[in-house]
Amino acid sequence: MATESFADSMRRLSSAQKGRAKGAPAYSVYVNRPVGRVFAAIAYRIGLSPNGVTAVSAVFTFSGILVLALATPTWWTGFLVWLLLAIGYALDSADGQVARLRGGGSLAGEWLDHFIDAIKIVSLPIATAIGLFRFTDLPTPYLLVPLAFAVVATATFFGMILNDLLKSSKGIASSAQTGGGGALRSVILLPVDYGVVCFVYVLWGWASVFAVAYAFFFLAAAAFCLLAAVRWFRAMRSLGNGAPNAG
Repeated sequence: MATESFADSMRRLSSAQKGRAKGAPAYSVYVNRPVGRVFAAIAYRIGLSPNGVTAVSAVFTFSGILVLALATPTWWTGFLVWLLLAIGYALDSADGQVARLRGGGSLAGEWLDHFIDAIKIVSLPIATAIGLFRFTDLPTPYLLVPLAFAVVATATFFGMILNDLLKSSKGIASSAQTGGGGALRSVILLPVDYGVVCFVYVLWGWASVFAVAYAFFFLAAAAFCLLAAVRWFRAMRSLGNGAPNAG
């Protein structure tokens, strides 16, 4: 158990934040990370390891996903899903912050964090499709929307990870390391922010309204994936041609 005070842990975290990806979405930067900082300070105080925080994050996240697939949609189950996912997301930010408080993380911890992320990213839209199929009267073809969302979300996540991995193999800093990006870009990217997408589940009890909102977020995610893939491919082609500053 840590001997320093909660306030001291918060101060240390505030002065030692890691870089954020260029133009990272506003919710993740201005809401999720500060909430995660509070969780990290608490976890550090009670002696919870970074991997322990990752495990707790997974419990919250996958509990929300199970509610989607197993419980009848109502206003309160939708609110519960959002709350569980939001807490899980904040804890996902907290594990790395706990590692910094403890003097640094590990490759195993980073692998575990990304592995859990990969599972949740594909599981959430699949559970959405299951819940809609079991409990609503939406037209069956609509189920293609969450299933396509699973493909888009997985491709985007893989593209981001692979982009940074290949750049690091050439000695180029990742997007998080270079940082930057203005507030306007962060706001524009809100529709593809995981935390904002989670909030749409407060509409889970009203299937037709949820369907419209969810389709909007899917279209935003698909557009982002397409545009990002073009940019990433061009960056990789530049790297292959020996350009030192490909982004």
